[in-house]
Amino acid sequence: MRKATIDGITVTTDFDAELKELENYVEYVTLRVDDVTDINVVTCDDGLIDVNYTARGQKFERIRRITGK
Repeated sequence: MRKATIDGITVTTDFDAELKELENYVEYVTLRVDDVTDINVVTCDDGLIDVNYTARGQKFERIRRITGK
């Protein structure tokens, strides 16, 4: 298992990966998703890689409804 922080994103794998490979996973996810906080990379039984990530939620503005009743 390897854990590293790259560009403020914590990357965890269940296998030994080189730093360059971890950087590639970070680039892959951050090109598609904004505000990623961590990435978890695991190997599946069929030999493929499963990449999961956590991202911060979008800001929202509360709107009050004024009904006049």
